[in-house]
Amino acid sequence: MGSISKWLYHTFESLKTSQVNRGQSAERQAEQFLRSKGLRLLHRNYRTKAGEIDLIMADDQEWVFVEVRYKHSDDWADPAESITQQKQRKIIKAAQQYLLQYDKAGNKACRFDVILMSGEINSPQIEWIQHAFY
Repeated sequence: MGSISKWLYHTFESLKTSQVNRGQSAERQAEQFLRSKGLRLLHRNYRTKAGEIDLIMADDQEWVFVEVRYKHSDDWADPAESITQQKQRKIIKAAQQYLLQYDKAGNKACRFDVILMSGEINSPQIEWIQHAFY
């Protein structure tokens, strides 16, 4: 591997790591925000073959499946625009699998919320959209 190839590889890897760290930080901050609103964390980064759910919270007698989106700047696109119908379908399928595993009796209602974060990662602006999609 030539020196330019090595430099590109290391630069790309460092950007990837930086994005993962920002994503994890955003999810932790979203979790803290929702806890401050009275929700209780059940699972973080619930993964299935169908997809992943960032946070699964409980709000009284309701399951809350939360997608977290962070963008440093809204210059290119609004964070909400990245939650496409395809992404929604994946989250819904993952939620169905979760409910089959943890709420077989179907005793609780559920909803899909979105946390949109923008600005500096250490003090982002947070927008909470409840019942964002079905």
